[in-house]
Amino acid sequence: MIGSEGRRSIWRSRHWLAVPLLGSALALAGCGDFRRFETASAPASAPAVKPARPAVQSPTAEREHERILATYGGAYDDPRLEALIGSTVNRLVAASDRPDLTYKVTILNSGAVNAFALPTGQLYVTRGLVALASDTSELSSVLSHEMAHVLAKHAAIREDQARQAALVTRVVTDMGNDPDMTALALAKTKLSLASFSRQQELEADGIGVGISARAQFDPYGASRFLTAMERNAALKASRGDPRSQDFLSSHPATPERVRNAQNNARQYASPEQNAKGERDRETYLNAIDNLVYGEDPSEGFVRGRRFLHPKLGFTFQVPEAFTLDNTAQAVIGVREGGSQAMRFDVVRVPAEQSLADYLNSGWMENVDKSSTEELSISGFPTASVMARGDQWQFKVYALRFGSDVYRFIFATRQKSAESERNARDTVSSFRRLTLDEIQAARPLRIKVITVQPGDTVESLSHRMAGVDRPLERFRVLNGLDASATVKPRDLVKIVVD
Repeated sequence: MIGSEGRRSIWRSRHWLAVPLLGSALALAGCGDFRRFETASAPASAPAVKPARPAVQSPTAEREHERILATYGGAYDDPRLEALIGSTVNRLVAASDRPDLTYKVTILNSGAVNAFALPTGQLYVTRGLVALASDTSELSSVLSHEMAHVLAKHAAIREDQARQAALVTRVVTDMGNDPDMTALALAKTKLSLASFSRQQELEADGIGVGISARAQFDPYGASRFLTAMERNAALKASRGDPRSQDFLSSHPATPERVRNAQNNARQYASPEQNAKGERDRETYLNAIDNLVYGEDPSEGFVRGRRFLHPKLGFTFQVPEAFTLDNTAQAVIGVREGGSQAMRFDVVRVPAEQSLADYLNSGWMENVDKSSTEELSISGFPTASVMARGDQWQFKVYALRFGSDVYRFIFATRQKSAESERNARDTVSSFRRLTLDEIQAARPLRIKVITVQPGDTVESLSHRMAGVDRPLERFRVLNGLDASATVKPRDLVKIVVD
């Protein structure tokens, strides 16, 4: 998500699962400054069991809260949804081992599917996660899982473990004479730390299922939602297996968590008896009707192969076979097969510095200065340069649009006429949005409809707008497997513009 000059600068490390290309080939972009718009409204929060914030909030927690808001598009204001989440939290807290604790839930204005907690009891869920859940029991499984991290003081334990691991790393690095033994010791330390985190996640799953069950929610909500998350990730991943790096990730592989959640749920009800737990599907779907889905146009959004930013007033398009992803730091494009990638972001360049001088100013290594070109794209001053890495070759463009400078970084394993054409065509497509295009830019939304006689999964999916693979996405959004059907009077979610 790209912002403008004078907005808050943010940097947040990200892990590119199943796309090693983006972590290595585009690492040189780390020197840039990435900016985005922040929402002007005050943070939205669900009603809490007690006053939303303690009387004294630590500066660290306040800073972390502001960082989270900046990274995830600010808070999402929806009183009806906040009320549902507030009442759900009340039930969960009352059923937990610490009903005296206070929690505050912030809904984040992000289409990402994510949730997390701070040790202070501040819980965060994205509207993307809310859109994916199909009933209140599924949402309760997420909230109770995050509450479990707070109850089990996982953050403090994790910090102690990280401190110990850092000490071991220093000792081994300073005193190890045998390179092979040093590498082995460091690998074992990393594995120990990662396994500890996986253990925490599984423990939080177990505690969370217990809290949800005691609060009279369907204990199988956790396994259903974890399955939905896995299917959603598989639908989104167009490059390789998104679980391929789970072994050393901070979360267990989703299939493992699904099995664990199912085993935990069986302690409270058999699969045949799970109807005794409350799902509250109708109330939940009514609460999320008209929820913004995907990206907020005010932060820029992707439609197919095109990126549009109505607030900043520009657009560009990537070539066929490229997939675009709008992240908090940049717009990322990856060619099918992973042989080419693109990063688009915004950087600070003084008005008095030429774009050619910026590209050759040392922020990027192995630049071929003789390749520097100055040109004009759609009337905007632009400069380009070539650079070479160990495994990747780069073509970098800097384009001045108003007071901002935007940077296109193209990476390819092997320079070719096609890679050159893809880079040139992408940059050449950059243009100012028309007034009609700006006015027409509006967010996609979740619409809850009632299935009518004659409706099928296929016919309902045809009513989806602005999404790729609408049939598969309709099934994922509604928790329907490949063989599931719909019945008249069922409530289902579709995406509309």
